[in-house]
Amino acid sequence: MLLRDAGIEGAFIIEPERREDERGYFARMFCDRELAERGLVGSILQVNTGFSPRAGTLRGLHFQLPPHAEVKIARCLRGAVFDVAVDLRPDSPTYKRWAGVTLTEENGTMLYVPAGCAHGYLTLAANTELMYFTSMAYAPAAARGVRYNDPAFAIAWPAKVEVVSKADLSWPDLAG
Repeated sequence: MLLRDAGIEGAFIIEPERREDERGYFARMFCDRELAERGLVGSILQVNTGFSPRAGTLRGLHFQLPPHAEVKIARCLRGAVFDVAVDLRPDSPTYKRWAGVTLTEENGTMLYVPAGCAHGYLTLAANTELMYFTSMAYAPAAARGVRYNDPAFAIAWPAKVEVVSKADLSWPDLAG
């Protein structure tokens, strides 16, 4: 696995280091030891998937409050997404900054989103499926979000948002 700084404190872009031959390729997609050597959380307690039939579908930006704050590692299995992490940690040097990366079924790239950051994505193709691993189980009472178009973040989404849930539209602006 190749880890590159994503631009906010503790967030990383994970690229597969492919070993190719006449059969295709082989690549390690996850290694707890490699993550731990960088001081990152590698435990996985839950695996989730989201399917969106339409391009322009936005999901997020979601997070969980402590003690249920979670690390997420996202990978696109089919189609393409613009995957985003927003730093919501007031003590972080990158507070209110965002990082985004295009994840596709072809590139196999993943985004490591640290605890205390919100996560969301915009589908760039029809029939897109995203899978993500979390370090904590979903806790409905701790679930929160921030709006994808909150001016505090000024996220530069690469395509028009066509579909978004009422719940995701109802998140308030970030206070402070």
